[in-house]
Amino acid sequence: MTSPEILTSKPMRAADTLARPTFAVPAGACDAHVHVFESEDRYPHVDHPHYTLPDGPLTKLDAMCDSLGLDRYVIVQPSFYGTDNRCMLDALDRAGERARGVAMVEETITEAALQAMHRRGVRALRLDLFLRSGLPTAELVQYIQRCVRATKALGWHLQFYTPGWVVRDLIPYLGDIEADFVIDHMGYMLESDGLTRQDFDRLLNVLADGRGWMKLSGPYRVAKDGNYEKLRPLAHAIVEALPLRTIWGSDWPHIPEGGRDTGELLNLLAHWVPDAQARQRILVDNPARLFGFGPVSQ
Repeated sequence: MTSPEILTSKPMRAADTLARPTFAVPAGACDAHVHVFESEDRYPHVDHPHYTLPDGPLTKLDAMCDSLGLDRYVIVQPSFYGTDNRCMLDALDRAGERARGVAMVEETITEAALQAMHRRGVRALRLDLFLRSGLPTAELVQYIQRCVRATKALGWHLQFYTPGWVVRDLIPYLGDIEADFVIDHMGYMLESDGLTRQDFDRLLNVLADGRGWMKLSGPYRVAKDGNYEKLRPLAHAIVEALPLRTIWGSDWPHIPEGGRDTGELLNLLAHWVPDAQARQRILVDNPARLFGFGPVSQ
């Protein structure tokens, strides 16, 4: 069996070359899905990463956000570091109240270790269901329930990094999750994986009736041909079904394509969500509530 190809991460696009926002970015706007990568000498990667070290240090993340008027961000633990959260946690320490974190952990982690992460700004667990996609659905449901119990006292939510076909198989069980949970990348329901609009609509109905959130992120992962226009009906449906439970994320540093224009991705919101009040909720109010950000400074 041949090993999967390791993707070569490309250099980061300079912040001063990003497209300017085509709408008034509200104060307190949050990029709810970014990753941070620092020196391999200090933060070793997993044994078999899917990609080479991305050009995504905290300094360049701050420059991107400052350029686009994004006051806050959420650092999501990447698979590159597995369950070693030190890079993410150290970045939270440096970023202060501007940032929150999403960790990946082993199930053997102690309550004290989770509490220590909470004090440093972590507010959620990321569940890598790509890694567990070979498990029976019943075992995935049990895993999700264990994660809910482990973090309930802290008030954390769960974030699902998962292929769309796993999401589809979980639909009958999502309404029973007794915690807030976020599905990344608009559900990741790829037509190439056999997913349909009917599957997507079933998912939205269950989320709307339960505690599920959706993240408008990773459009290039869903529309691999770059035709973002075909995602507009899906974005409209998400915002209509979950007006108070939709957030946005850039997926910076766009692994492995560091040269992507994050400003162009932000500007998709002008087309997907033309109403300024709805964008205010997606960029400011909803993430502030979900991640526990303080009041917007005037």
